[in-house]
Amino acid sequence: MCDNGEVFFQEEFATDIDAGLPRFWARFISFCRKLTEQGAAQGFSIHGLGLGFPGLVSKEGDILKAPNLAPFNGMPLCGRLRAEIGVPVRVVNDVNAVALGECYHGAGRDFSDFLMVTLGTGVGGSLIIGHKIWNGIDGAAGEVGHIAVKPGGHLCGCGSRGCLEQYASGPALVRICRQFWFRCKTEGGAEGLPQTAKEVADAALRGQPAALKAYEVAGKYLGQVFAGIANLLNLEGVVVGGGVSANYKLFMPSLRAELDCRAFSVSAERMKVVPAALGNRAGILGAAQLAREMLDRTGAL
Repeated sequence: MCDNGEVFFQEEFATDIDAGLPRFWARFISFCRKLTEQGAAQGFSIHGLGLGFPGLVSKEGDILKAPNLAPFNGMPLCGRLRAEIGVPVRVVNDVNAVALGECYHGAGRDFSDFLMVTLGTGVGGSLIIGHKIWNGIDGAAGEVGHIAVKPGGHLCGCGSRGCLEQYASGPALVRICRQFWFRCKTEGGAEGLPQTAKEVADAALRGQPAALKAYEVAGKYLGQVFAGIANLLNLEGVVVGGGVSANYKLFMPSLRAELDCRAFSVSAERMKVVPAALGNRAGILGAAQLAREMLDRTGAL
């Protein structure tokens, strides 16, 4: 990656962790080496590696908790990668990498202090303070998706109940839409009942009442959490990314109304809520920025 955020090479492959950690690890190392070889063929030297990982990551780059990649739990990922690839490595939570990408190259460029929220299969979060990731003492800060919005509510994968993730993620939109589908006595009964978040979005864009209600509910709970964060931290903004954010305008009316009525006016007026700008490139650019900062500190660049 160059200073203006241009990505020279990009590839992807399925995680397929169910096939076992050894197989995944071999594929991943092969992937890293292939990119290194592509760069070398074009005259680039690889000085460092930045990685965004979906889970709780310590400041040392150890995996504290990986709900969707459980075989990595407890792995000293940074050290193991450094030994395999032979260059300095920095590992952070994947949403932290996304936030850093948006901070330097996307929708966060106008903010010094903001919250990054990703809405997809789950709800991820990252705090950027002074253009830097705020990790917290153990590296576990920013988990906005696990703030409780409904005590005693739906059981969350984290073990708690009523987390924001259970009311504003893609699967949550499907569940809420299906609940209202029958309450609204939708013509045709179960025919056309949305099975995916995309189908909920498509139905909402057509004006389907149950789908619109699902977005209204999600926006309400997001606004509730954003208001609390506004009162606590008085941030400049929130950048909303992830697959669900593609239809950002559908939940913004209820989100903004909830934020404005719950937060102090000075904090609510300050806090802008904007869609992310970089899509899937955000994490790549953020990981590259991590590597650059690491190398700048060590004088390797």
